Amino acid sequence: MDLTNFFASYNEDLRIKRIFQNIEKIYYPTLAAVSVPLNLLTIVILSRGKCGLSKCVTRYLVAMATADLLVVILDLILRHIPIVYHEHFLFLVSIPVCNIHMALLYAAADCSVWFTVTFTFDRFVAICCHKLKTKYCTMKRATLVLVTVTVLSCLKNIIWYFMYLGHYRLLNNPVFCAADLTNSYLDLWGTIEIIHYILTPCVPFVLILLLNALTVRHILVASRARRRLQGHSSGESHRDPEMESRRKSIILLFVISGNFILLWTLFMVASIRNRMSDLGYVVYRPYLLQEIGFMLQLLSCCTNTGIYAVTQTKFREQLMNVVKYPFTLIVKLTKR
Repeated sequence: MDLTNFFASYNEDLRIKRIFQNIEKIYYPTLAAVSVPLNLLTIVILSRGKCGLSKCVTRYLVAMATADLLVVILDLILRHIPIVYHEHFLFLVSIPVCNIHMALLYAAADCSVWFTVTFTFDRFVAICCHKLKTKYCTMKRATLVLVTVTVLSCLKNIIWYFMYLGHYRLLNNPVFCAADLTNSYLDLWGTIEIIHYILTPCVPFVLILLLNALTVRHILVASRARRRLQGHSSGESHRDPEMESRRKSIILLFVISGNFILLWTLFMVASIRNRMSDLGYVVYRPYLLQEIGFMLQLLSCCTNTGIYAVTQTKFREQLMNVVKYPFTLIVKLTKR
């Protein structure tokens, strides 16, 4: 009877896995088709500098969109789609570049995450540290910070080149490179993987939550002080441009931070559980937890455009102009 229940449970798990794999075959190509043009549009619109944002903020947002685009290309298009359609990508087995691909993929993902942290810190300084604001919140400093993060991310992820062989492993498994069996399953390599997932995204989670909490505290204190100084009389309404500008900045910051944390949490939990299991700890590793984590993490790479469109009026206007431009051009050409 127990054996019968085991096989029934096993068959049910296989059925759920097949259903989920069919969902992935629709989800991943659709996400790729949407996220690539959205990120390109975001980069073009923000780079034009007509969205009413400071040059410093624009530089961070362009960097975040560029990193997201690289993650979409390296992770979604060149990793997950070949995995779910592995029967159509057999030619990849003969291309010995998977370890290079893995290193670039993780470097791009690190940049995407840490650019969000640096943007959060920049807004914290701009709102809470007025003496430091003029020195730190500049385009030159933003460029220096972004270049530093990019270089450190590339250096940190060189280790993946040595952990995996150059050949692809075309199974429905997110670890898509053939492992170097002489090294990758040693405790040292398992520890390195744990450290990797602590640094990205566990530490960024803590930093973003801490910075946002300090920012909220500062805003609440400052708002009370401004209301007392203005001495509003009952029945009167006074427009405060400073508070309105601060409110828009905070909305943008919190929505981007909240979106990142929400969509990366499941991925973080699944990754740490998998690494603990590899180190010999008895940990339940549900298939769906891991796969849904990847789906949400990749979704985060195309949501920022929607965030900007919802929270920034001028970005929305520029987006509409770009979308309308081909149709406007066709109308002009037909009238000639």
